[in-house]
Amino acid sequence: MRGGERVGSDLVLGDARRQVVAEDIAVILQADLPWDMLADANVLVTGAGGFLASYLVETLLAMRSRLGFGPARVVGLVRNIAAAERRYAEHCDRDDLQLLHGDVADPALAVPGRLDVIIHAASPATPRVYLTDPVGVLDANLQGMRAMLALARSDNARLLFVSSGEVYGQTPVVPTAEDDYGYLDLQAVRSCYGEAKRAAEVMGVAWAHQYGLHVGIVRPFHTYGPGLALYDGRVFADFVADVLAGRDIVMRSEGTSVRAFCYVADAIEGFFAVLLNGASGTAYNIGNEDAALSIAELAELLVGLFPDKRLHVVRDLTPRGTEYAASPIDRNIPSIARARTLGWEPRVAPREGFFRMVRSYR
Repeated sequence: MRGGERVGSDLVLGDARRQVVAEDIAVILQADLPWDMLADANVLVTGAGGFLASYLVETLLAMRSRLGFGPARVVGLVRNIAAAERRYAEHCDRDDLQLLHGDVADPALAVPGRLDVIIHAASPATPRVYLTDPVGVLDANLQGMRAMLALARSDNARLLFVSSGEVYGQTPVVPTAEDDYGYLDLQAVRSCYGEAKRAAEVMGVAWAHQYGLHVGIVRPFHTYGPGLALYDGRVFADFVADVLAGRDIVMRSEGTSVRAFCYVADAIEGFFAVLLNGASGTAYNIGNEDAALSIAELAELLVGLFPDKRLHVVRDLTPRGTEYAASPIDRNIPSIARARTLGWEPRVAPREGFFRMVRSYR
């Protein structure tokens, strides 16, 4: 990491990150999926400058060289065109990638040409934004979802909505299956994200029922890997940033909360499994139920991965400022039995996945 550079999804791919991403995509495309459904398709990916969506775009672009066929056109909808052009600089000469500047919630948004597949992944997904721009979070998911459903209906396109494990709220059922809903506090601003995802899912189910659209839904849980913006406020991103900077990991809590961490390549393979094989109007948890760690255990794992750095885990329980939106959920672990019926199985353990993540930023 060069001094002064921002680390995150808005940078040109460095050599280390490019190598790790290429390795990940090679594994994704080995999955036993009907990839030929995407041959010569016109695909729109909203939020293409983001962490998960950029992996989706990279995978789609790699199909032709690795499988011998691929989409005719991949349209990446982005809000920051300059950052996106840096992010996809190595693909700037390709005629099958089009970066489209726009806001998915803008009613005047126009996507040129007919579409066969729409992946709606545009949404802020960081706790900091939940407090600073909750209206934007709602708009991207609600107005954006309605716009994408209308577009899918006009073109008879298949749609995949990237929801979130946050739709479950506080539930006593752990691991949590797709029908184990819990409590979300409607008076808490942080709930803008989980409630928006809930409502957008209902919209997708309604349009699938009434208009016969194919609408798939994925609910990713805590997903990490190359390209995750290290300044976005999520605790595991903070820990990786500490390791990269050679700082002791500072824990702002007792670290007892438990999260199931899913490596991005596993998650993206799961997204494609739902897109290509999943049932319409049905949600699928995408996470790694066998990779559950407490926050304290994750901190110790990261320190242990790089003993040469001589780092320590330090606790600072000083109350945080109001800019941080802490999750009230103590244990967040998915049941992935439904996704397993599609033949999908996460493979990357946290030790390997976080090592690959740190390696990608070097």
